[in-house]
Amino acid sequence: MPPTVPTDRTLPSLLARTAAEHPEAPALSWRGTGTGAPAGPPGWSTLTWSQVRDRVGELTEGFAAHGVEPGDHVLLMMGNRPEHWLCDLAVVHAGAVPTSVYSTAAPEQVAHIVRHSRARLAVVESAATAAAWEHLAADPDTPLATLVVVEGADAGRGHTPYGDLLGAPAGAAFGRWRDLAPDDLLTVLYTSGTTGDPKGVAITHSGMLANAAALDAVVDLPEFPDHICYLPLAHIAERVLGIYLPVLRASHVWMCPDPGDVVGVLRAVRPPQFFGVPRVWEKLASALRAGIARLPAEGRAAVEAAMAVATEHAEVRERGGRVPAELQERFDEARAQVFRPLLAGVGLDRVAWASSASAPMPMDVVRFWAGLGILVMDAWGLTESVGVATANAPSSGFRLGSVGRPIGSVELRLADDGEILLRGESVFGGYLGPDGRVMPAADADGWFATGDVGRLDEDGYLWITDRKKELIVTSNGKNISPALVENTLKEHPLIGQAYAHGDRRPYLVALLVLDRETAPVWAEARGIDTGGDWEALAAHPEVAAELGRAVEAANRRLNRAEQVKSHRSLAEEWGPDTGELTPSLKLRRRVVRERYGDALAALYGD
Repeated sequence: MPPTVPTDRTLPSLLARTAAEHPEAPALSWRGTGTGAPAGPPGWSTLTWSQVRDRVGELTEGFAAHGVEPGDHVLLMMGNRPEHWLCDLAVVHAGAVPTSVYSTAAPEQVAHIVRHSRARLAVVESAATAAAWEHLAADPDTPLATLVVVEGADAGRGHTPYGDLLGAPAGAAFGRWRDLAPDDLLTVLYTSGTTGDPKGVAITHSGMLANAAALDAVVDLPEFPDHICYLPLAHIAERVLGIYLPVLRASHVWMCPDPGDVVGVLRAVRPPQFFGVPRVWEKLASALRAGIARLPAEGRAAVEAAMAVATEHAEVRERGGRVPAELQERFDEARAQVFRPLLAGVGLDRVAWASSASAPMPMDVVRFWAGLGILVMDAWGLTESVGVATANAPSSGFRLGSVGRPIGSVELRLADDGEILLRGESVFGGYLGPDGRVMPAADADGWFATGDVGRLDEDGYLWITDRKKELIVTSNGKNISPALVENTLKEHPLIGQAYAHGDRRPYLVALLVLDRETAPVWAEARGIDTGGDWEALAAHPEVAAELGRAVEAANRRLNRAEQVKSHRSLAEEWGPDTGELTPSLKLRRRVVRERYGDALAALYGD
């Protein structure tokens, strides 16, 4: 049974309980050397829960020695590494408020967060990272005074080495956590700032614990579950799954500093649970599809037969029916003989709980995974709801393609225009103001307008249709969901990413990005050899013809206003490093629109 969730407590009190009850259980693992016993695969180091609390105690004293006082804000800009995770907990124990800053944040965003948070201390990953912070620490008009650098600290540039925070055993400063109250701030997370300045979302201990209690009611996880921490810790989903729930559940967190290496870590850990944003599930699906396509005809036929069984099994469960014994037997055989060996290649052969959130997932991807015996339980939420607000769950019911029903800590209703409104104990109290006060963001009745648009079906399941601000309004006055169009286009295996465009235009056009996993396999099967030149592959006549057929097929499933009249294929994949995706892999529509403005105009013949 999972531990009870005492919503009248704080995160440090939960760490004290976990360290006392499970002192030798593994808590945090990372590749490389370090203090702690080896655990799991070779080359990994691990801290137990008692060691975590000791290290947090040291860091808490170190932060206090460098001037961190109760109520202060401390900024953290690091990848998914143990120092980030431990510093976050230590800052809370010091009575201060940690804020993780996206590593991809632009210098002007960093400057805004430094000034807005009034932080006097920041911890950054390296001397290279520190370059965007040094002038702020030297600026008399900003409160930032101490810049702690984990790797390559340079005293000549005003850096404080990370090692200076360590050494002193837990003492008076560590004891500050006993003065924390449930309604005190646990963290402030700044939105990724796709438009305008980032806003600071204020999250309390009680809000986080209410969310955790509601999640426990619908999520069935094994004791001491493994969790792979690969999304940015500035993202609410990773904070809940990678820090807060592990402290509550005595989970084992495995650090993955490079999201591109998540498959490698999956293979090493083979976790019983895995959370992935839609883009991650799409890329994993593409890799498996490419592998299946390379199988001999006999092997492909076996996979297809097994997938038919799994699809039938999923459909019965989705309807809430009892799976017939004969079908269960066939499904168990397919899982043992076909799916587990296949899924072992991406480390998902032991997954019992699979989940996704952040954006709508194409239905063909959802059905593909169901056909492999993995039901991806989609959820929905945002930073302002402290993570999940609605969720699917095998135990309480699910509808593939929906984002489930509201969890117990929130109420949900739809406005007249379909915008989703939330209120409840796990909905945030407001945004941090420049004077340090929390400014309420809900209306007089406590409802927060999320900006997402959806519909509720007759069974109470929520279906997300789009972002309110991202709806396309054509020159003919038609309101169109770009996500619907893009996901329909991406159902063709050659299309890895898509962008639909047409605001204040008479019709829609689209940019299509070739799938990095599937496209080479597709080309090889047709004798197309461009020598690894992606530009040449994207421009190849056979590829162009197939993409044309893909658009035609998508258009047949869309209404007239939603149909794409013209398109262009692109070779370069979009990502956070190139700016088209947020750190949580959502499409930055404004960036794509600006970057490809000439190409989009050309599709209209401008």
